[in-house]
Amino acid sequence: MNKNLYDVLGVSKDASESEIKSAYRKLARKYHPDLNKDDKNAAEKFKEVSGAYDILGDKEKRQKYDNNEIDAEGKPTGFGASGFGNGGYQSYSTGGNPFGGSQGASFDFSSIFGDDIFSGFSSQGAGPFGGGFGGASRRPRKGSDISYTMRIDFLSAVKGSEKTVNINGKNINVKIPAGTVNGQTLRLKGLGEAGFNGGPAGDVLITLNVDRHPYFTLEDKNILLELPITLKEAILGAKVTVPTISGKVAVNIPPYATTGEKLRLKGKGVKGGDQIMTLKVVMPKNKSTELEKALLQMPDETVRTF
Repeated sequence: MNKNLYDVLGVSKDASESEIKSAYRKLARKYHPDLNKDDKNAAEKFKEVSGAYDILGDKEKRQKYDNNEIDAEGKPTGFGASGFGNGGYQSYSTGGNPFGGSQGASFDFSSIFGDDIFSGFSSQGAGPFGGGFGGASRRPRKGSDISYTMRIDFLSAVKGSEKTVNINGKNINVKIPAGTVNGQTLRLKGLGEAGFNGGPAGDVLITLNVDRHPYFTLEDKNILLELPITLKEAILGAKVTVPTISGKVAVNIPPYATTGEKLRLKGKGVKGGDQIMTLKVVMPKNKSTELEKALLQMPDETVRTF
């Protein structure tokens, strides 16, 4: 046989293993007899691309083919042919299984195609190489998963909530656990596409896009908040009202507080976490002559260590 197996698969001689496999999958789907029942040439074409992949898809056989030790049918060439003939390289013209093994042995085509290709095959009859294809289509298979993206606000994510979404015409109640973060995916088992031949249904995978909050952020179980205070509040101390994820509370600012100092509200975070507030002293917006005079009367202090 004077054909070039690389040309049969439509790949170059230096194609990678993945490129060869991809080319074969594409052609096998195109020419498979069960998908081309009205095309008499499909079976022969399928047989041809299968034979090419049987050699080029096997690292050892491919090397022998490239070295001209075997021909396009897998037959040994040149010296030592008689001793090589029992090595397992069978010619398809003799009825051998193009995927290796003894004549008539079945081959799990799902290892090459994936299960989906068999969903349309008939359960009766045998394939063109002696092994029946119907067995693969009768196997129970899990249904496909459904992916869905949901956008939720920050407080619904950190406090936990329930949302109803409509997927494929079906209303699904989604429980969002407290402490959910942006990009987290929830898996709802058994709510995806129906299974095949008695197999289980697939799942629904919901990816959550959590909106940013104007002043809260979540870190593990803690809620973080930057708390601006005036210069007067920082020096004299004060009681101020601050927000939490569960409502507003009063907080005491200690006298002579500084920027970067942290205050903690126990239990005001998520699942037993805390709310941690970082103080930020904000300078007066308007010029104050009285403040400047008072500051000039204060003794100088050394606050830098460098």
